[in-house]
Amino acid sequence: MELGSLADREPTLVANPARKAAVLVPLVEGDSASHIVFIRRSDTLEEHPGQMGFPGGRYEPRDGDRRETAVRESNEEIGLRAAEIAQIGRLDDVETVSGYTVSPFVARVPDRAYRPTDEEVADVVSLPLEAFTTPENHAYEGWMHPEYGTVPCHHFIVNGYTVWGATARMLVQLLTLGTEWTVPDPPDRPLGDRISD
Repeated sequence: MELGSLADREPTLVANPARKAAVLVPLVEGDSASHIVFIRRSDTLEEHPGQMGFPGGRYEPRDGDRRETAVRESNEEIGLRAAEIAQIGRLDDVETVSGYTVSPFVARVPDRAYRPTDEEVADVVSLPLEAFTTPENHAYEGWMHPEYGTVPCHHFIVNGYTVWGATARMLVQLLTLGTEWTVPDPPDRPLGDRISD
């Protein structure tokens, strides 16, 4: 993975968001392959239960900025210590249907075991980066947008785990910036509707 372009770019930011959040996009560079660390949210949560995501959460006033939010939440959710995080760069802000503006921070993290350290996290999963660039693991699903009707949205399935919604949008930008993967053309055929993010 080549991340020089990510380190040098200026991300597109949302000015004065009403509800701020941040996530860490943790990259593990092992001896043979790179992996991305995801969390699977608890099935008991009110927002996005059971979905795959990156460690992170709501901005709190005690956080100096949203990067601190991502670092704090990563420690709370998967036990990742601040000293273990080597920030590479920042992806564009992502707005979600639930009303949050999420700031994603990409970082290298150690190649070690990670486990849930918060009741909001059901599982921590490390998935091979290369698998997300395999055409068979990507598809589009139709999501119902309140203004635009059904729109095609990214959907990745790797090792039995499904990554979609806002997390998939972040992943698409990471892949296009750091690998040779290009966004496939959306399908011409109609898609079934899914309302979520």
